[in-house]
Amino acid sequence: MRFLFFALLFFLGQALFAQQDSLPPQKEADSLRIVKKDSLELQKVDSLKVTEMDSLKIKPKDSIKPSGIDKRERFVRMQKKIEEEDSVFIEDYKIISYLRDTTFLDTTLTINKEYKYNYIRQDDFELMPFSNMGQPYNVLGRTFTENPYYPRLGATAKHARYFEVEDIMYYHVPTPMTELMFKTSMEQGQFLDALLTFNLSKRFNASLAYNGFRSLGKYRFDQAQSGNFRATFNYSTQNGRYGLRGHIAAQEIEADENGGLLNREQFEGELDDFQDRSKIDVRYTNAGNRILGKRYFFDHRYKLVNSPKDSLDKDPTTLTIGHEFTYETKLFDFNQSAQNDAFGDDPFLVPIEDRARLKTMFNKGSVEFSNRTLGKLTGSASLYNYNYYFNSILITEEGTIQNKLDGQEITVGGAYSKRIGPLSLKGELDYTVAGDLTGNRLNAMVDYKLNESTSIMGGIHISSRMPDFNYLLYQSDYRNYNWQNTDTFEKQQVKSIKAGFNSKLLGRLEGEYSMMDNYTYFSSTATQEQIDNGQGTAFVKPFQESSTINHLRAKYTKEFKWRKWALANTVLYQEVTQDNQVLNLPQLVTRNSLYFSSNVFKKAMFLQTGVTFKYFTSYNMNAYNPLLGEFYIQNNEELGGYPLLDLFINAKVRQTRIYLKAEHLNSIFSGPNYYSAPNYPYRDFVIRFGLVWNFFS
Repeated sequence: MRFLFFALLFFLGQALFAQQDSLPPQKEADSLRIVKKDSLELQKVDSLKVTEMDSLKIKPKDSIKPSGIDKRERFVRMQKKIEEEDSVFIEDYKIISYLRDTTFLDTTLTINKEYKYNYIRQDDFELMPFSNMGQPYNVLGRTFTENPYYPRLGATAKHARYFEVEDIMYYHVPTPMTELMFKTSMEQGQFLDALLTFNLSKRFNASLAYNGFRSLGKYRFDQAQSGNFRATFNYSTQNGRYGLRGHIAAQEIEADENGGLLNREQFEGELDDFQDRSKIDVRYTNAGNRILGKRYFFDHRYKLVNSPKDSLDKDPTTLTIGHEFTYETKLFDFNQSAQNDAFGDDPFLVPIEDRARLKTMFNKGSVEFSNRTLGKLTGSASLYNYNYYFNSILITEEGTIQNKLDGQEITVGGAYSKRIGPLSLKGELDYTVAGDLTGNRLNAMVDYKLNESTSIMGGIHISSRMPDFNYLLYQSDYRNYNWQNTDTFEKQQVKSIKAGFNSKLLGRLEGEYSMMDNYTYFSSTATQEQIDNGQGTAFVKPFQESSTINHLRAKYTKEFKWRKWALANTVLYQEVTQDNQVLNLPQLVTRNSLYFSSNVFKKAMFLQTGVTFKYFTSYNMNAYNPLLGEFYIQNNEELGGYPLLDLFINAKVRQTRIYLKAEHLNSIFSGPNYYSAPNYPYRDFVIRFGLVWNFFS
């Protein structure tokens, strides 16, 4: 991993020497156009079609001299035309997702960029971070329509910044482009996310990226660090018939684990000695866990039929065959140098060295027919091989726990999409014909544009699959953490319906109603006495709920603007109906940002400053288990019900966005009763600085 990091730094150094302060020219309304696309819906463009459009050349007109125009004027016009054809704009730097949705590089400074300037580089409105950077995020909001079709390794609390296949982006750029993101961490460390993308030819684009950080943290034995390396390529032939893309990802995320506070009075009291958080006692100082993964991915397509009506036909009749391949190895480690009662009093072996491994290989073949009249229809067949395993078979008085789960899933599927004027239809279906892990999945979506600024949408989701592997089989040196539920657990069933309304004038409203059967979760069977003795995590096991759980959520987003002032609001309401308390969520989550934006210093700098207020109602917040890397249900205490107030001052100078934030400002004058999970405090007041910088050459 260190070699990959230094290799990336070498490439970045070469780029920095070669790049000059030359900015691709932006049109006068560039920033407004980008903001408009952010606030509404970006048009989705196939990456192969994009490259076809880029290959078009405007042929010069007939060279016959028009009457009344001399040779010099004709030469000036031709020269101007050539310069326009050779010009590079910010929209030419394209970013292509796994689903082939295409956007372009956005160098503006908006409130949405402020929300995404964090460790995961995503809006964390529905998440509650721990005190240190890189630690888990507790969940404040849930949606059940975006789960992966196949079960995964588990340890979901440790995957906040793990790049899955769907998270990797591909690039199509006219010139090399570099993006550097830097941010200070909590204590003795920094965070860097570096990207270099370039083209070896107009048809072959590649990128190198490294995401790494280290943060000691304010509390004892709370250090976290990670390294995520990605390399991508994207190629298409001159005629656009064949396209190939792929990536390699090598990732490692590790952290020390201290089990949280040993004595809450040290944190909640007013003693000056414990204002230095490193003096507070924690449950243990000898444990740590780690996620390690390597992945190889490629996807290629060939158009057997490509019949455009003319050279400018953007929607020709095509028949395309495709193949997608993924091979990934992943492991989750938990290590502890000595036994601790927090996980049990009689382990099999000491020191504790738990390791769960998963190897998967995925192959998918597809045939796609596209026609302007009929739309786009896709059929596919896929083979998923998996091997989830431990080192040994465990034989106990209750029975034998095997050391692995392996097999294969054979799935057939289809997808359809069609746009009819303002109406857009989209659907996909997967059905497993052989295999024990999955059942089916159906997603259908309809979107209708009432006018240029208003649209409505609706959709349904139906899915069936087994829970993640660590629910089905787990082995540990601690006796209480050994189970096998392959014969007792059933597939989780999810049925959802959602609807939405998006208006530039009225805002965006999204609603979702879900019904879940066989909902699977972790919970502790410890008694109150055992919990008081710090042994709540020693009795955590997976369970399945037999009754149906109903979940309703409604999310509203709207920004009000007046001159140079703006008020951005996001509100989430949730309601859960259940026989047993197994799905705990706050009823209300709200975030409000009041900020001021203006050009300063004769428009040399764009300044944006304001305050963000976030609040969620108190509820039975999930507890954290470091051995599993998972959150588990607890119904003994309610946490939350406290505000989070942040002050930010952001600025943009050319292509550099500068961020300065005072986080959790109100903790200076409010009592320390803020937690991210039971026994895990949220961060105190801290000032953090960083920037995002784009280079072009």
